[in-house]
Parts: sequence; structure tokens; C-alpha cells
Amino acid sequence: MKKLFSLLALLTLTSFPVWAQTEESNWYTQLQAMDSGQLTLLVILGVVLVVIVLLLILMVYLMSFMAEVLRKEDPSLANEPSWWESFKERFVTGQVDEVGGKEEKAKMMSDHSYDGITELDNFMPPWLQYVFIGTVVFGVVYFVNYSVLDNGPTGVEEYEEELRVEAVAAEARKASMAAGIDENSVVFDESAAALAAGKSIYDTNCVACHAADGGGGVGPNLTDEYWLHGGSIKDVFSVVKYGVVEKGMIPWQDQLSPEQIQQVSSFILSLKGTTPAQPKAPQGEPFSAAPAESAPVTDSTAVVATIE
Repeated sequence: MKKLFSLLALLTLTSFPVWAQTEESNWYTQLQAMDSGQLTLLVILGVVLVVIVLLLILMVYLMSFMAEVLRKEDPSLANEPSWWESFKERFVTGQVDEVGGKEEKAKMMSDHSYDGITELDNFMPPWLQYVFIGTVVFGVVYFVNYSVLDNGPTGVEEYEEELRVEAVAAEARKASMAAGIDENSVVFDESAAALAAGKSIYDTNCVACHAADGGGGVGPNLTDEYWLHGGSIKDVFSVVKYGVVEKGMIPWQDQLSPEQIQQVSSFILSLKGTTPAQPKAPQGEPFSAAPAESAPVTDSTAVVATIE
């Protein structure tokens, strides 16, 4: 019975790393999701577990105390090993013969003798035997459960699932960041994907007033250095977002997302320095952008040509 209990305990201990791998990623999230009643119940269970452990320690102490009292009352028991010594010899240290004993000499492996040094078949303590047996049993159960019965995900499947979850989380973070773009956090996005998306939005909504090449029509010319309301990315973003109603520019914040407004604003700035077919006369004041806010004038024509 003791052997069975010890083997079950070892199997439980060897299972802890597997449980940790599967639960490490979400136990803290689950703990945060608990309400006050669940947390109270969890604390009570923890206290009960601590009390049980303390009672077990107290029981071991009382057993040792009673054994010591019995040995003192009955001299014949003085030479008998205590229960702890018996337990330790049986399950922990084992019974090891003294060096030079007959049994130890019989274990000498003469076929492993090199230069007069003879290798012994060293004694394996019981606890290590139980650990070895436990790992073998656990390995067989693990293999049958995951590879034969297919009751759980394999390591490759878990890895692929983690990649899928992270991809979804990355998209959520990207969407959250895109939704939080405003006139204070907007940046000039010169990536090909952003400029292509901005050109598509421009062609759909802006060409009627500013011409397909940005030369202007009802609206001002977007290719020169003159701007009516400022020529930084933040200024263009604000104009697109809130509009200039008194001049016929409608607000687009209800029709375009913050990310789309950033894209079309970036595309508008990329038109600076290009040569439209019929440019409208300059309007407003010349704008000299800071280096971090300016569009790459030398490459703007190539960028537009590539998008087209």
C-alpha cells in the first residue's frame, strides 16, 4: 500500500511541469476574471489546505513522540529502528552494504575494467527507482493519450494554436491602435500599402474637387507648397476629419476610419512636388515642414507612378 501511495505521489509530481505548461498562459487571466465570492472561496480552500498540511506535520510529530516514549518504556524496542528510519530505508536511501561487503564485490563488473580500474554496478536508491518507473509510466500514458488516442493537441498543434491566437491578438492590437489615431497621434505613413490605400480613398472621394493628379479644381492645388490650413500631416488629417464646411469641404470622420484618414492624408502629402496637368494657382501661405513631418519630395513622383 505504501509503495502504491509513493508511486502515485511521484506520478503527481512529475505531472506538475505539464500542467504548468498548459495553464501558465491563462491562470493569471482566470484569477483576474474571478469575482469577490470566487476569490473568497479560493482563499478559504487555501486556508483549509494549509490546515491539512499542518495537521499532517503534527501527526508525524506525534507518531515520532509516541515511538520514542514506547522505546523508553520497553527496553527491548530500543534497538528497533523508528518508523521514520524504516520508511527512509525502504523508500529513500535503501539498504546499502558497507564497502568491501560480499554482495558489493559480487557486483563488480570485470568486463569494464580499464587500467586496473573496475567499475561497480552502483546501488540505485529506491526513490530514484520510483522516479524512473514514474517517468516510464507517464511517458507511456502521454504517448498513448496524445499520439494513439488523439485525445489532446500535440506539441506542433499547440504551437500552431499559439501562433493563431497571437495573430488574432496582433490584429486586435493593430485595430485598437488604428482606432486610436487622431490629429495628435497621426504620423506620415510612407509605406507602399498605406499610400496605395490612401490613393484608393482619394480616387473615390477627392478627385471631384482636387483632380486625379492633385492639381486642384473646386478645391486647392495639393502639389505645391502653399496651404490654406497648414501643410503638416496633423493639419491635413484635421482638415479631412473635421472638414471646412464654410468652403465646401465636408467632414469625413463619419465615413472614414481614423486609419483611412491617416492613409489618405499621407497620400495627399506624397503628391507634393509632383507636376499636375493643369495646376491651380497657389492659395494660402507657403508651408515649410519639419524634417520629421515632410514628405520625401524627390521620390514622390516615383511613388505615385508605382501606385498607379
